[in-house]
Amino acid sequence: MNFILIAMILALLIPIYEAWQDDDIWQKMLAFASIATKTSIMMLIVSVSRDDWFIGVVAIIILSVGNAGLMLLAHLIKRLNEI
Repeated sequence: MNFILIAMILALLIPIYEAWQDDDIWQKMLAFASIATKTSIMMLIVSVSRDDWFIGVVAIIILSVGNAGLMLLAHLIKRLNEI
């Protein structure tokens, strides 16, 4: 189980590096959406392994609502650039 979490943390470093390296706002938003998704999946794995469903509920909320807020922000920035 520890190997899976270490592999997921290493996979989490890829979008963090991409967001740090690139200055394009759209690439940064995509990287942050990827980070949020991977973090919530890691939380789900930890909650199942610990048999703690409260952490799982928080992970599901982050997974479903977190990316929707990020996409709304991307749409608002796109509209502001069109004006």
